[in-house]
Amino acid sequence: MGKCVAIVQSCYIPWKGYFDLINKVDEFILYDDVQYSPRGWRNRNRIKTPGGAVWLTIPVKTKGRYGQEIRDVVVSDRRWPVRHWKSLCRNYARAPHFEPLRPLLQSLYSECEEETHLSRINALFLRAIADLLGIRTRLSWSMDYGPAVEGKTGRLVHLCLQAGATEYLSGPAAKAYLDEGLFREQGIRVNWMDYGGYPEYDQLFSPPFIHEVSILDLILNKGPEGAKECMLSFPSPSRGREGGARA
Repeated sequence: MGKCVAIVQSCYIPWKGYFDLINKVDEFILYDDVQYSPRGWRNRNRIKTPGGAVWLTIPVKTKGRYGQEIRDVVVSDRRWPVRHWKSLCRNYARAPHFEPLRPLLQSLYSECEEETHLSRINALFLRAIADLLGIRTRLSWSMDYGPAVEGKTGRLVHLCLQAGATEYLSGPAAKAYLDEGLFREQGIRVNWMDYGGYPEYDQLFSPPFIHEVSILDLILNKGPEGAKECMLSFPSPSRGREGGARA
């Protein structure tokens, strides 16, 4: 029986597409032994407010740390969880599922007050939200495997081989650099995630409707079960048994 793997850098409370990718593979490898890039999705994401989408950003230390790997990035201001939690309360208090989920989210942010490393903060939220959605995919770290090899694609192939993968599922942005031939040489099939076809839902402060926000927006507006109906990797009567995802 084959094994499908995805390899992606950890992100802070990412959008629904990230969790669709997790749900469609057997193992999801957090690729955090690569260089941290400021102004990306590693330490920030967006939520919906009356004024539109705004960023929630975890402040991290970057001065004099050029070239640091994601796993080594540390928080620069330990008060960020309080600020983020207050922002969620302020903007989502009227969301239908905010109160039922308040204890879980508040406990996550409380736990983050004692955490110093960005990777572990991201993993904490990823595992909690995956569990909330009933996603049973194994989450692992690239650091759990052997030493890295040279080249962007070479590193990915090396990880897939160590994980026993027969299939690699990637987001579409990697088409710009991924060498599929290197995967084929090792007997690994490459498939591409398609994020088209997401339905709109009753989103606070719409119009305009915005898809590219943290999955918290979807979960707080629709609840965990309702969120699955708006995702591509879960079965839905309107999309058929496979949930309509086109990997």
